[in-house]
Amino acid sequence: MNDKRYRALVAYEAADNTIQRRIEQKDIDSLPAGDVLIRVHYSSLNYKDALSASGNRGVTKQYPHTPGIDAAGIVVTSTDPAWQKGDPVICTGYDLGMNIAGGFGQYIRVPGSWLVRLPPGLTLLESMRLGTAGFTAAQCVWHLERNNITPDKGPVLVTGASGGVGTVAIVLLRAIGYKIIAVTGKPSEHAFLTGIGAHTVMSRKELLKDADKLLLPTRWHGVVDTVGGAFLAAAIKGTAFDGVVTCCGNASSSELALSVYPFILRGVHLIGVYSANCPMERRVRIWEKLAGEWKIDRLDTISRLVSLDHLEVEMKAMLAGKGKGRCVVDLGGAEDVS
Repeated sequence: MNDKRYRALVAYEAADNTIQRRIEQKDIDSLPAGDVLIRVHYSSLNYKDALSASGNRGVTKQYPHTPGIDAAGIVVTSTDPAWQKGDPVICTGYDLGMNIAGGFGQYIRVPGSWLVRLPPGLTLLESMRLGTAGFTAAQCVWHLERNNITPDKGPVLVTGASGGVGTVAIVLLRAIGYKIIAVTGKPSEHAFLTGIGAHTVMSRKELLKDADKLLLPTRWHGVVDTVGGAFLAAAIKGTAFDGVVTCCGNASSSELALSVYPFILRGVHLIGVYSANCPMERRVRIWEKLAGEWKIDRLDTISRLVSLDHLEVEMKAMLAGKGKGRCVVDLGGAEDVS
C-alpha cells in the first residue's frame, strides 16, 4: 500500500474523564492483529455504536476507540486462504466496534472467521442499509417462519417501529405478505410507518392499556419486539394461541414482569434473537435470503447516507430517542489506494 493513513472517528477519554469524539488520521499499522485487512466502503449506525462512542463500559472497555459494529468493503490483504485481495465482504457483530477498532474507520483488520462473502444480488451499500439492524430483523422473521407463523395466521406486531430494526422488519414483513401492527411512541411518525408498509399504527399508550392484567385479548400471532420491558410483556399477553414472540432489544428496559399464563394457557413461544455471535451457518443463510428471496427493493425509503463528519449529529439524535430508520455511513470507498 502506498498510503498507510486513513480517517476514523475516535472516542477518547478527556482530562476531565468525559468521553469526547473527533475525526482523526490513523495509521493502518495501529490496527489490531488479524487475518484480513479490509478497506471499508460503508458502515452503519446502531444503538450499540452510540453507546460505545459515549463511553459505555458495558460495550467498550478501553479508550481511545473507534466504534462501528458493521462494515462492508473490499479485502486488501489476507493471510487466511479463504479470502483473497478484491473479495467483497460483510463484517458484523463479534467484537467489531466494541473492543476491536470498528467500521467508523476506513480500514479494519479482523479474523477471517468473522467475514461473510457479499452474496450475489446485494451491493456493499445495500448490505449496510440493512446492517446489524436488518440482519436482526431478518432473524426475527426467520424464527416466525420456522414456527409456522405464516401471513395467513394473522398480523405481526412490531414494537419500536420507527427504529432501525423496526423499520426493516416492517418492510421485510410487508414484502413477504404479512399484515403489520406498528407500535411507536412518536405520533409524528404514523404517516412514515404506514408509508413503508404498516397496516395499523398503535401508540405505546394503547399497547399498555390494561397491561396490569395477566392476559389481554388476542390481537396478533407474531411479534418482533425491539424495546423490552413493559412493552414486551404487553405484547406477550396479547399474543394468540401458539403465537411466537421474538425479542431482540432492551431500549425500554431489560426487566420483564410477567406471569406464566401466556405460556401455559396459550402456548405462546418466546424466542430470544442475538446477532453478535450468531452461528456462521445461520449468518450466511440469512444474508443469502436478504440477497435473494427476501430482497428488499425499498431500502432507500428507510435509510439515509451520511459522511463520517456528519455522524456526530446522528449519534446525538439516536441517544436522544429521535433517530428514525437506518443511518448508513459512507467511508469513501471510491478513494481506495492500492
